[in-house]
Amino acid sequence: MKSPWISGLRSVSLTVPDLAAAETFYTQTWGLIVADRSWGTIYFRGSGNDHHLLALHEAAGTPQLRLVTLRARSAAALDLVAQAAVLAGGTVERRGAASDPAGGTVVVIRDPDGRRIEVVHGDAQRANDAPVPKDQPIRLAHAVLNSHAVEASRVFFEKALGFVLADRTRIMAFMNCDNDHHTIALGDTDNDALNHVAFLMPTLDAVMRGGGRLKDFGLPPQWGPGRHGPGDNAFNYFVDPFGIVIEYTAEIEQIDETYQAGRPEDWTWPAGRIDQWGIGQMPTDHLKQAQRRVFFMPQLN
Repeated sequence: MKSPWISGLRSVSLTVPDLAAAETFYTQTWGLIVADRSWGTIYFRGSGNDHHLLALHEAAGTPQLRLVTLRARSAAALDLVAQAAVLAGGTVERRGAASDPAGGTVVVIRDPDGRRIEVVHGDAQRANDAPVPKDQPIRLAHAVLNSHAVEASRVFFEKALGFVLADRTRIMAFMNCDNDHHTIALGDTDNDALNHVAFLMPTLDAVMRGGGRLKDFGLPPQWGPGRHGPGDNAFNYFVDPFGIVIEYTAEIEQIDETYQAGRPEDWTWPAGRIDQWGIGQMPTDHLKQAQRRVFFMPQLN
């Protein structure tokens, strides 16, 4: 169950109205490290190999999603993705040198509903030669994108990017490109907003300690802690100071070609429970509203 072209999720890029406040939150509370900065933009890394996981650009108003960046398996994959995206009904917005400090070569595609996906090859990566801090995110685990037409979005990700459906629940299509159960998931809803971005923590304890750190900061969990069904991953969801939904996660199920995709009837819970443990609070209204407010920018500036 691997994409022939895509090896994983590298980073996401968003706008925020207050970059200084964002730097304080994402370094002192969320646990990232500044990797680089340019005028009006800060790039944040975790403890893993990626140059950065999160790029934040200062812009007034409600945050917007600029890019979801995937990493290509080869330089040739960029051409194949560009061709496949057009055949799948999308467009190629840009090709050439990357515009961020990680460098490399990119192709930027858009699906028929305006989701902007950047695919990069040859970007700078850090040496993984230091112990993993116990409470610091390692890398991005997945991004969940809402869709008003999940089946059409699923087909686009399959045809344009080579993803494979790992599981289908009543409210989510989980899309696989490598060993992680899912790298992209598509939320079945009435809008095309960003649902959330998940950061992989080194351990379950790190997920829980991170939750305590957020609570101390005045941002208690908006859903969790708990353990999902599809993906089997532990989770703790928060809404950042700007209204972006972010998740700490750990222990994501690793799958291969023998994995059998589940259907909605395979993923049901008893009344009042929506995860394996059933000990955490249900999603709050604050979380649900935040999952509907951050949209892709109509065009990059």
